[in-house]
Amino acid sequence: MVPLQEAPQKAGTDLSNSTHDFGADDIRNLIHLLESTEDPAIQEQVLITLSNSAAFSVNQDIIRNLGGLSVVGKMLSVPLDSVKEKALNALNNLSMNIKNQEVIKIYIAKVCGVTYLAPLNSELQLAGLRLLTNMSVTNNYHYMMTSSIPDFLHLLSGGNERTQVQVLKLLVNLSANPDMTEHLLNAQAPFLLSLCDSCTNKDVLLRVLVFITNLTKHMKKDKSTVHSEYNEDSVFSVLWGNSTLCAQKLAYLLHHHDTEVREQVAELIMQQC
Repeated sequence: MVPLQEAPQKAGTDLSNSTHDFGADDIRNLIHLLESTEDPAIQEQVLITLSNSAAFSVNQDIIRNLGGLSVVGKMLSVPLDSVKEKALNALNNLSMNIKNQEVIKIYIAKVCGVTYLAPLNSELQLAGLRLLTNMSVTNNYHYMMTSSIPDFLHLLSGGNERTQVQVLKLLVNLSANPDMTEHLLNAQAPFLLSLCDSCTNKDVLLRVLVFITNLTKHMKKDKSTVHSEYNEDSVFSVLWGNSTLCAQKLAYLLHHHDTEVREQVAELIMQQC
């Protein structure tokens, strides 16, 4: 599975009915307004408008060139969750631009913290996960998310299906990078095999299988990742410390009603041979 990217998000009602007609002067005025106001209601509306305008690639460049990325980034420190959510949505749309990602990367640690500390399954948490997913499409910034892998797995364990899917999109992107294999294998995830079940939501199950397949491929190529120092609750120990249980789970899933799931299970089994 190729790295997953989130589509631009429509953030809601903005200050203009036609953000695609915005010129540089309009965007400059919005950025100045956002920078100068402390009114949360105005902050939210400006962020929504910037977010919607950033769905158009030409505006992504304009916002960056006018210094708008740092102004939006500062909104992540506003105490209100609703403002932080709108800022994350704006950064998410702006992150569709590679040059913008080079600026947005300085907020990755902040976004990881905001995402983990947000109310579980909240729109704020989902907005943070979407942005991190976009920032993980290439390997460039994976190393900046390494310390947050335990947090991502904690959200995978406790979140609802919507949150689980979003976390797994991110984990699949990270697991596609061989340099992340050791970090992922060492993380604690005693619950992981429980997701490999026919009653698990298909979108969740499929991504769990891709995640495991990616790790298996890397382990096969680099034998140095296979050693005895992993904790008993680590991803490695859970999946390969009890190979019989894992094999049984996969055998059952070969009879899953969904073709995509069966095909992914077959690929995973082939990688393990």
